[in-house]
Amino acid sequence: MSYRKDRFQIFRGTDVPDQVRLLNEMSLDELKKLFREILEDGVHGFCYSLYEEGQKPGDVITAEQIRRRMNILKPHTSWVRSFSCIEGNENIPKIAKEMGMKTLVGAWLGNEPDKNREEIDALIQLAKDGFVDVAAVGNEVLYRHDLSEDELLGFMAEVKEALTGIPVGYVDAYYEFVTKPRISEMCDVILCNCYPYWEGTPFEYSLDHMRHMFQLANDAGSGKRVIITETGWPSNGQGLGAAEPSYINALKYFIHTHLWGKANDIETFYFSSFDEDWKVGPEGDVGAHWGIWDSKGKLKF
Repeated sequence: MSYRKDRFQIFRGTDVPDQVRLLNEMSLDELKKLFREILEDGVHGFCYSLYEEGQKPGDVITAEQIRRRMNILKPHTSWVRSFSCIEGNENIPKIAKEMGMKTLVGAWLGNEPDKNREEIDALIQLAKDGFVDVAAVGNEVLYRHDLSEDELLGFMAEVKEALTGIPVGYVDAYYEFVTKPRISEMCDVILCNCYPYWEGTPFEYSLDHMRHMFQLANDAGSGKRVIITETGWPSNGQGLGAAEPSYINALKYFIHTHLWGKANDIETFYFSSFDEDWKVGPEGDVGAHWGIWDSKGKLKF
């Protein structure tokens, strides 16, 4: 039985409990086969993991390194998402476009005004040069309290005024679009991060929780296009509340996410493409284990 011709039909039209039940009835070998068939068929998008072992944000990354990982991703996705427009990150959308892929390009905003200016200018230039399909002005800036809502709205207005024909949005946790309607109103497209893991959700309820997160963002968007810009589950590390990282949970979460997104025509960027060791510091040991490929480019499943 192949995923493309028959197996997907098993899940089409099923509700969340039935999808969970069907995957729970599969053996590990069956799940791994389904994972590979999904990957070979192609997923909507991946968040591009830039940094290899020993590297971290602030390091300038070469185009050669970016191209090496992009070659791994290209057969399996039509979109990539980047998080910054400087320090080598600007080459991610350029190389993706060269390879015929679409791009969601982000300007990384924080509490350094000079860096913010550099990022915004670079995003606008990349878009004007034809390398941007969706522009993201900031990533979880409000969650981190790096900028005020008014400051963020100012940057968004600047980018929207500079660009025509390119949807502009802001990336943050799904609930920020519910609690900050001015942000939702400013967005051409709602770019929401949905992480049941980071809310301590037991794995067996993770798909239903993620679906609920998306619905809240969708309601806040009042009919606007909504994209899940990040969702995923770690394969190793220390758990959070009732959420447990594991090989099998990460495998199932990837499958759940794709089947649900495919059945409901929801654009989803999976987090993440490759493991990144530098995230051990900010997120604890679990931070290094979100990739579908490990840090050396080996497929985990």
